[in-house]
Amino acid sequence: MSNSINRRTFMQAASAIAIGTMSCKTGRAAAQSAGELAVALNGGDYAKACMEAFVKPFEAETGIKVATVADEVSFTQLELMVSTSNVSLDVIPVNPIIDIQASAKGYLEAIDYSIYKKEELDAMFDFVKTPHSVGTIIYAYCMVHNTDKFPAGKPRPNSWAEFWDVNKYPGVRTLVSGEFGSVGPWEEALLADGVPADAIYPMDIDRIFASLDKIKPHIRKWWASGSEIQQLMHDRVVDLAQSVDGRATLLTDQGAPIEVNRNQSKWYWESWAIPKGSRNVANAQRYIEFITRADREAAFSQLMPYGPANRNAYKLLPEDIGRKFASHPDYWASSIATNAKWYTEVGSDGLTNAERLTRRWNEWVLQ
Repeated sequence: MSNSINRRTFMQAASAIAIGTMSCKTGRAAAQSAGELAVALNGGDYAKACMEAFVKPFEAETGIKVATVADEVSFTQLELMVSTSNVSLDVIPVNPIIDIQASAKGYLEAIDYSIYKKEELDAMFDFVKTPHSVGTIIYAYCMVHNTDKFPAGKPRPNSWAEFWDVNKYPGVRTLVSGEFGSVGPWEEALLADGVPADAIYPMDIDRIFASLDKIKPHIRKWWASGSEIQQLMHDRVVDLAQSVDGRATLLTDQGAPIEVNRNQSKWYWESWAIPKGSRNVANAQRYIEFITRADREAAFSQLMPYGPANRNAYKLLPEDIGRKFASHPDYWASSIATNAKWYTEVGSDGLTNAERLTRRWNEWVLQ
């Protein structure tokens, strides 16, 4: 998995991706014998990290052979597998919106929490434990400063209200695009307008865009991918940015003059689920339980810059590494967990809130 916003956003839930490539790849994984598993791992470095932190140790502990597919699974692909009774994957990565929509359709097996140790379950954030999926990573959209423009010890914005204050904190700004609907500068706009963090949902869409009207003239670019925001920060095109934390951390580790501000960070997460009709449900349950253990999440986080969803993992991580992640204990109180349920709610017009935001954005951004 890359850090691309296309993988990290909730957009997957509504995308109608062609199924030919996945059908070909899952066909190879389907040639498994009983007692084995076929697992989708996303792709790229993320898949490699899954192999090292999850798959290989699971095989060593259980003797169960895991056939892997280094690709994502969209809602459309999951629906096709289940509706045609051609379920070729036993474990798939899901974002919160896919979890909600697939659960409502009956496309996922229920998670068997009875096989989990109490100390592991208690250490997981509640929002990553749903009836049909369990989360392993947490990442965030954060405010990032260029430290040449805003050096330590000098005034710098520490909240979204201050990010919006272009007179007190002049500088070139960028925010994430709202074109995807389920990801956008929505919560930040409300925080900037004075809405308390615990009163953001249900979101007032009119108030969101009234707030965005104020900052719009000062945005150099509405970025739409992780690589794009990373390039903007690397090239010092912007002084203040909203960024995925992993992208900013990567640049910081490379010595770039930027600093991540964790105050009012917005959390997203990724989970794992079992498609309804899996031929190896029991072993799939064992696999998900295994990879959500604290030691496995700690191992994964040291390979990829994502925070563990199991808080006990921080007992196994060096402090200097742990502080790079969104779910570090010092950041909990000042962060916001995205309410995926609100984005999927359907109004009287037949549109979800995410779809309504996309339509409003497409009209607004051209004005």
